[in-house]
Amino acid sequence: MSKNNQEENVVEIKDLVKKYKMYNRKKDRLVETIFPKINRHKDFTAIDHLDLTIKKGEVLGILGKNGAGKSTLLKMITGVVVPTSGTLEIKGKISSLLELGAAFNSELTGEENIYQHGQVMGLTQEEIENTKQQVIDFADIGDHLYQPVKTYSSGMFARLAFACAINVDPDILIVDEVLSVGDMAFQLKCFKKFQEFKEKGKTILFVTHSVADILKNCTRVIILENGSKTFEGEVKEGVELYKKIITGNAPKKGATQAKDFVKNEEKDTWKSHFNENPNIIEYGNLKAEVIDYGIFDENHNFLNIIDNEKPVILKSKIKFNEEVDNPIFTMTIKDFNGIEVAGTNTMIEKIYPGKFKKGDVVEVEFNQKLPLAPNKYTLSFSCTHINANGDLEVLNRKYEALLIEIISNKECVGLAKLDTKITIKKEEKNEK
Repeated sequence: MSKNNQEENVVEIKDLVKKYKMYNRKKDRLVETIFPKINRHKDFTAIDHLDLTIKKGEVLGILGKNGAGKSTLLKMITGVVVPTSGTLEIKGKISSLLELGAAFNSELTGEENIYQHGQVMGLTQEEIENTKQQVIDFADIGDHLYQPVKTYSSGMFARLAFACAINVDPDILIVDEVLSVGDMAFQLKCFKKFQEFKEKGKTILFVTHSVADILKNCTRVIILENGSKTFEGEVKEGVELYKKIITGNAPKKGATQAKDFVKNEEKDTWKSHFNENPNIIEYGNLKAEVIDYGIFDENHNFLNIIDNEKPVILKSKIKFNEEVDNPIFTMTIKDFNGIEVAGTNTMIEKIYPGKFKKGDVVEVEFNQKLPLAPNKYTLSFSCTHINANGDLEVLNRKYEALLIEIISNKECVGLAKLDTKITIKKEEKNEK
């Protein structure tokens, strides 16, 4: 891909606003229709003065809680919804995996709907004929293709709709939480097609609640809150901010932290013996604080390099600043892209530690082997809690606190080291 192509803007959004009229009663809508000067509605702002530029070849991850405005934005980009104000310029053909099958007619057969979908997408008859077999092969619904769509199961409908949307060779692909349609074999096919689009340098707008998929696939991230863009930038930074938002720990705009994190000034701490991350990600309400952490062998000696075949002890020390009942102690290992590759916590292990009072200090040990492929990773510790409302409450997270290295005496394929015994047996021929 040329530098000029990479720098070309394919989506340009300026001061975009979308408002919906909200009525308390159905008859209020009728009154406004008959008497335009009478106001019986309230405005709900789904998108609030949004500016956004997307370059050719980017994979833009769009994060935000439910109701943040993600789907409204995508619908305006695809032309399904008309903006209230602002400008939106699109260069190139768009294919949307937003509302699968929106162009389908339930009375028509699957084959007839392939033609109808192609026409809606602006394809010529020749282009539809050239891609028809690809759609049929991708959907793989057999003779159901020649039956009315209204007779399809939801899985068959999704397979055909996905196949139609993904096989039109768009310039811009919009994906909204639909890469998990159908069975596992079909999901794998979907992800391979998605990777194919990435490799071709297509522009992709990717909406999902899976931060692992965002980290793995995206080149840039934006976060929407209440219709406004509150973050735009590097993927890993955006994902960590989103985690704070969904746990209620994101800093308010223009506000300062009510409490500063207490720094442990002791020189002889566990963590002082290890390679600490200067860019540690730390947040929480500090009802408890992770004040120390480290890695040890079976004899409780400090361990700076981890052999993936030997047992290790990962330890954290937590101080309670308030009374907490049944806190959850966690340990997580991430790769350098921020993707969580392993981890556990006391809730997963069905351990309920009981009640801790203000001033209590507890040491938590995670004893196990770490059968991961040789590489460099980060180690995280945290203390969380399920509060009286049933919500996850983050007391203190120390994400990516230590930089660690795992070694092995043999090569590995992928992320995990398998303890495999291979048996080879040659069949003996029966000679007469």
